[in-house]
Amino acid sequence: MTTPQEKTKAERLVERAELAPREPLEMPYLRAIPQPTPWPILAAFGVTFIFAGLVTNWVVSVVGAAFALVGIIGWFREVFPHENVEAIPVADCEVVLPPPVFEPRPAKSPRNVVPEEIHPYRSGVKGAVAGAVAMAVVAAGWGLIDEGSLWMPINLLAGTVLPSVGEATLEQLRLFNGVWFGTAVAVHVCLSLAVGMVFVVSLPMMPRRPLLAGGLIAPVIWTGIAWATIRVVNPTLEEYISWPWFLGSQIAFGLACAMVIARSTKIRLQVGRSFEDRMGFEQTEGDES
Repeated sequence: MTTPQEKTKAERLVERAELAPREPLEMPYLRAIPQPTPWPILAAFGVTFIFAGLVTNWVVSVVGAAFALVGIIGWFREVFPHENVEAIPVADCEVVLPPPVFEPRPAKSPRNVVPEEIHPYRSGVKGAVAGAVAMAVVAAGWGLIDEGSLWMPINLLAGTVLPSVGEATLEQLRLFNGVWFGTAVAVHVCLSLAVGMVFVVSLPMMPRRPLLAGGLIAPVIWTGIAWATIRVVNPTLEEYISWPWFLGSQIAFGLACAMVIARSTKIRLQVGRSFEDRMGFEQTEGDES
């Protein structure tokens, strides 16, 4: 003999099965819709408290986790193993309503890709090398003329990733350090290659004056970004840096890199093209394979 609680649960399962669509052509939710439930709101409330506790107190995160857990469990019980639905009231009639007919989706038009042509990636590597050399020459000139040391700009560049450079004295910054030198070279190479790849894609969007965009506009923009963030990234560099020389080194990089890339022959992007088209295969007439 079943208890009232078990009987109620069994009746609910039978009711859900009766309301579920049985005909293969019938669209879902024609006779029943999901029941309103507060569990998603409770789960979202708990997740919000979890993140709020990161900036307030860990107790807030614990309370939020509890709310989120209760909300997720309640939400899943409303959906599995059968979704809780309620019947849509309709007038009593013997006419069977046909399922709705939707218009076919329009054919997808080919997506325009901008730019259609870019310079080959190898030109970005060559431009990055040329720009890196030009920047290094200007930076070395600043170190020799203003600071009397060739190693000063190299050591300051290493300070972007090595905290020990920030604790060094002025005399130490003017001396050669093997670890700092290797770190500076690695940072310089990685940043130069990254900017070279950006130039490969962005310069074709400015076909009229690529040297103006790459040699002047872009260096001015990232010099402004560096000026705004330098005190957080490298306070030591902010103390010793000469912004006119810094801007000059960025312009030298931009001009050299943009000049090398702009002289290369552009290639068409492969996005949206078939495999046969990319590989250069030709299909003879009558061959549909």
